[in-house]
Amino acid sequence: MSNLTSKELAALEDQLGAEQTLIKKYTMYAQLTSDPQIKTQCENNAAKHQNHFNRLISYLN
Repeated sequence: MSNLTSKELAALEDQLGAEQTLIKKYTMYAQLTSDPQIKTQCENNAAKHQNHFNRLISYLN
């Protein structure tokens, strides 16, 4: 694990939580809409935030 300060670790944890929330929201929006363009955009946004989450979590490994 990287040598993160407690402040950096807290910020990383906060951002991971925010990314998880965005992934859940965009996934839910994609499931709820019947508009194919909005569905695609929501799915793309969820994937983008999943990528952000994965990159952030890699700092903890």
